[in-house]
Amino acid sequence: MQPYLTALTFCLFLCAQAVAAAGKPNVIIILVDDMGYGDVAAHGNPVIHTPNLDRLHAESARLTDFHVDPTCSPTRGALMTGKYSHHVKVWSTIAGGNHLRANELTMADAFRANGYRTGLFGKWHLGSNLPYRPIDRGFDEWLGQGDGGVGTTDDYFLNDRVNDRFIRNGARDQPIEGWAEEVFFNSAIDFIRSSKKMEKPFFIYLPTYSPHHPVTLPDPSWADENKQKVDPVVAFFFAAIEKIDAQIGRLRATLAAEGLDRDTILMFMTDNGGTQGVKLFNAGMRGRKGEVYDGGHRVPCFVHWPAGGLRHGEDITTLNANFDVLPTLVELCGLKLPRTVDFDGRSFRAQLLDPKAATPERTLFVELQRRFTAEKWRGAVGMTSRWRLVNDKELYDIKADPGQTNNVLAEHPDVAATIRQEFESYWTKVTPGDRDRAEFIVGDDRQAETFLSSSDWYVPTNPPWNHVEVADGLTALGDWIIRAAGTGTYRFEVRRWPREADAELAGVPVIHKTVDAWDSHGPKPGLIYGNAKTTFKKLPVGSVRLTVDGTMQTLPAAPGAKEVSFDIQLTADRRYPVKAELLDGSGQVIAGGYYVYCRKKSP
Repeated sequence: MQPYLTALTFCLFLCAQAVAAAGKPNVIIILVDDMGYGDVAAHGNPVIHTPNLDRLHAESARLTDFHVDPTCSPTRGALMTGKYSHHVKVWSTIAGGNHLRANELTMADAFRANGYRTGLFGKWHLGSNLPYRPIDRGFDEWLGQGDGGVGTTDDYFLNDRVNDRFIRNGARDQPIEGWAEEVFFNSAIDFIRSSKKMEKPFFIYLPTYSPHHPVTLPDPSWADENKQKVDPVVAFFFAAIEKIDAQIGRLRATLAAEGLDRDTILMFMTDNGGTQGVKLFNAGMRGRKGEVYDGGHRVPCFVHWPAGGLRHGEDITTLNANFDVLPTLVELCGLKLPRTVDFDGRSFRAQLLDPKAATPERTLFVELQRRFTAEKWRGAVGMTSRWRLVNDKELYDIKADPGQTNNVLAEHPDVAATIRQEFESYWTKVTPGDRDRAEFIVGDDRQAETFLSSSDWYVPTNPPWNHVEVADGLTALGDWIIRAAGTGTYRFEVRRWPREADAELAGVPVIHKTVDAWDSHGPKPGLIYGNAKTTFKKLPVGSVRLTVDGTMQTLPAAPGAKEVSFDIQLTADRRYPVKAELLDGSGQVIAGGYYVYCRKKSP
């Protein structure tokens, strides 16, 4: 009887999903990396050419006082959960601080629970291994590269955004030709078409890696026109945005051709304030990425849905933020959440339908907490529709002084006192467990081999987070936390270089690479963060030490060896700190073991 009941239960579940999905709008969120509010022609930029974004701007409801975090992982954590980034334990972009708390419900979880197909094509930056990967967090399909970006230590060694190796649904080393952003839009377009054939609604999250530094292009002539007006670095930056703009045009054309444009919610936003573009134009704002003045976190947000009754072509001037997006989509799409969620954000659906709709006043907070111990008011701003209290020391009337040039704290102590009181409530809510360590699950069938790399080292100073810093032999030492899925023997393979570099522990890689990418300085013959003069440092590795849960083992490195492997007995569901170290011939530590591959060897 039990198999019959199980099958019946499964069929009822599928039927419930089909009913839930009936009549739901499709949803696409485009999130561009390091593009600022001023990097859109429609916002007044005198150089950049963004016809497709300008058209989307004209045809959308525009949130003109929309805020994110000052850096990328925190913005993504808040967007995916409807909660403050600090609340979901995303406080940095490296050192494990970018791993979204494993028990949080994500936007993808919500859509999948309501019968949607869910796809992520691009940059995740919320966790590199199980249980933090996109396919562990509600996404059916995932195509990406390095979690933190192209060239980060968990990315394929020689990726440069052109003709690269990708991660597809967890499988590494998938070669695909073309400029990476075009590859991601191609995949999204394929997903749209296949979803239509399956008669299923879709949720697509499309976060680009560009124009984050270093900007690389498959054809340097893309930047030629802009070089006549701005310096080469900005010219390449604008060129990347312009090519993403063209991809947005292709995406919209596909929706129209498939008859899906009217009933698809299309949202466009960026992940932090301006970077290179602020050299030319920042829409009158003070600050840039990494700062808590408005220029560091106020970004464009366009919402387009022809069949939804939105007030397209109008500005919504109320104060909103990234963590408001999920509550808004829950209302717009009529989603039923699989479990109760206490959102920090609130829906702005009413303002999308009527920009003049009344909305209760509230105080929002943005932080830059790239520290191992959170500290009140360090890199923080409290915001209302009128006021900005920056670092608890500067108060600005944003309506009268949008450039934040006149500190009026002395004239309005009562305003500051009210915001400080709100901050105390906020701080009490977001800080419990805010620095809990990320724990990777090893030996699980969902990820047969876990790839540990130095960007996730938990060290107070920055760990070596990209391949060039590893090539330089940076000496920071850190560890990872793992949890065994099952009891047995586990193989830990420690390397100075990743496998694809095919280099000896005491040697350096020999690069044989077709130059297919250029940045503002010229061709990229090697690593994306490097240049033609980049040299790889030899380390005199004589042995390797592995410490697991306080127990050290040291093994010699044979001449010519590319790795040293350790077999360690682990117990199911037990937490293990892991540290790898490279030693010289006298047993002195010369660097950390930057790359470790871990898999279950036997039960």
